[in-house]
Amino acid sequence: MSWPEHNGDGWDGPGGDPEDPCTRWPLHWHGLYPRERTLWFEQLWSDVCQLRTRYRLAVRSGWWEDELQVEVLAALAAWVQRYDSGEWDDPPGKLALLYDLERAAALLRDGADPFNPDRDRAAFARHLFEIGCEPV
Repeated sequence: MSWPEHNGDGWDGPGGDPEDPCTRWPLHWHGLYPRERTLWFEQLWSDVCQLRTRYRLAVRSGWWEDELQVEVLAALAAWVQRYDSGEWDDPPGKLALLYDLERAAALLRDGADPFNPDRDRAAFARHLFEIGCEPV
């Protein structure tokens, strides 16, 4: 997850210069303005969909309602992004990430149903509304 530094002049969404390692999403959504919070969660949704497919991560439906799962997924997405962007080029570190997927998966086990992006999108949108996110 990337997050441009907030300078008080407003925020135009994720992106910025992908080569700049100083641009990052915060690892937690608390303290963000409603519009930024929406963008943060939308980026995390996208990241979770990719992590689920790429690493066969057993994410559960409703992960966005569990603060621990949100933090685990945000941290994991940030970790993967640093390797994918080339910011980190550390084979032992990448292996550590891959080995830690099992430990992360243990923290994601709460929930009755597996995450299904098509089915769960409406519940996710309701949750964003309930926590005060502002539509983009």
